Amino acid sequence: MSVINGVDLNKLASEVKDQVVAWRRHFHMNPEISFQEVDTSQYIYDTVSAFPNLVVTRPSKTSVMAVLKGDKPGKTIALRADMDALEMTEENSHEFVSKRPGAMHACGHDGHTAMLLGVTKIMSENKNLINGEVRFLFQHAEELFPGGAQEMCDKGVMDGVDLVLGCHLWAPIPVGKIGVCAGPMMASPDTFWLKIIGKGGHAALPHNTIDSIAIACQVVTNLQQIVSRNTDPLDNAVVTVSVFNGGTAHNIIPGFVDICGSVRTFDKNVRERMPKLIEQITKGVTEAHGATYELKYEFGYAPVINDAEVTKAVEEVLIENFEEGTVYTMPPNMGGEDFSAFQKKAPGTFYYVGAGNEEKGITYPHHHTKFDIDEKSLDIGVKAMLNAAFKFVG
Repeated sequence: MSVINGVDLNKLASEVKDQVVAWRRHFHMNPEISFQEVDTSQYIYDTVSAFPNLVVTRPSKTSVMAVLKGDKPGKTIALRADMDALEMTEENSHEFVSKRPGAMHACGHDGHTAMLLGVTKIMSENKNLINGEVRFLFQHAEELFPGGAQEMCDKGVMDGVDLVLGCHLWAPIPVGKIGVCAGPMMASPDTFWLKIIGKGGHAALPHNTIDSIAIACQVVTNLQQIVSRNTDPLDNAVVTVSVFNGGTAHNIIPGFVDICGSVRTFDKNVRERMPKLIEQITKGVTEAHGATYELKYEFGYAPVINDAEVTKAVEEVLIENFEEGTVYTMPPNMGGEDFSAFQKKAPGTFYYVGAGNEEKGITYPHHHTKFDIDEKSLDIGVKAMLNAAFKFVG
């Protein structure tokens, strides 16, 4: 499959390998957080505008779309990469660390963008091999709800698209592996905020207070019952309290505590029950101790549900083009991705490209200040996306 009309796609990918690495390092050194990707999107716009045969537009302030129409009619497909960084300070020591304190590419989006630039360059230079239309979507703000994917969809980038493909560099998978998954793949990431309101006072006179910290601790403990005792064991769900703020001094019982957490689910019915269960537990605990509460709940991205037929087709072409054992069926995980917004507009699949390497010490998890990828994964990612795209428009 990698050879189309005498043109070897994998050879073309190898020829841009060094350029893709250079692009990735540029983006890594110049990260911009969600909805603030001004320089990043301009760099992408300028780069793809220099490629032949493309119509390049700015669907939103910090996103880019390049459209390539082949010489013959066929399907319209969309290829997507996200570009935003995270609000954190990098602690790596390689030569291309972030030059912007407080911003870091700690999730691989720099690599995603670089890989799609490589695919865009190759396909734009081989227009004669394409039957149909390819839309290259360089998306902003994946990390911050309501997300850039929905904004791009609202601007019409998916109108008339037959299928959409996306991938994620994934450090928990060793470099050289590609993980595919049909059906539910990534969960819906929802967020809740709780304020437990008691009555503050002196730490030496707790009987004159309503201790918001003690009550909030009980709330957190009891929230664990939602998954362990209020959810069918066969339904995947996560309730995580990740923020707990209260108090200012050792001798003051605070009047309130702020809690924030994340809820991850796949099933629609389970998802809709979660805010009710959180409120039921919080109401019971706070009333029992004479406290009150405030709850805000936000439904985030929809779960990533990979289309079975598209996933099978992509899996087949990847198996054809990589060594035996490279491609495997991976289990779903409870991470979230706004790629799901594109999948609401057209069937598609989202797959993982391994980027970890224990021998090189590339073992830190995503969203860690020392996160990194094995750059060999970039060449694999370009080849994977290129062959998958030509499966549908070649």
